[in-house]
Amino acid sequence: MKRHPHTVPPFIIYLFLVIGLISAVAFRMLTILNSTHPALVRPVWYLGVIGYILFFAYRYYISEKRKKTILDNNLIKKISGEACLSENDRELLHYLMSSIVKSKENVNYLFIFVLSLIAIALDFFISHYR
Repeated sequence: MKRHPHTVPPFIIYLFLVIGLISAVAFRMLTILNSTHPALVRPVWYLGVIGYILFFAYRYYISEKRKKTILDNNLIKKISGEACLSENDRELLHYLMSSIVKSKENVNYLFIFVLSLIAIALDFFISHYR
């Protein structure tokens, strides 16, 4: 019997959320650090890049797992009304919907958006009023 995909534990979800947030902060700090503490630019850049490598590798894995579930089980065709949904199909759809709802990627995107605006404002302030 084939094992159904499942969502990862909350610990993993929050771990990668934190990794993504730390990376976002690191990249947004670079311009400010370049003006205030140039020696920290390279280590903070590495922190951001390594964090994003981990974060986006995780997000890629999750996206591919969802796509594979959909394609391998013809779920698009089935929910379009061209076939009946089996109990297995319902379990797979439950996994997909739970995975999307449990995901914290929207928090990361919102954080990056707000932090980017703050970074631009701070850089503008530092470069014009320093």
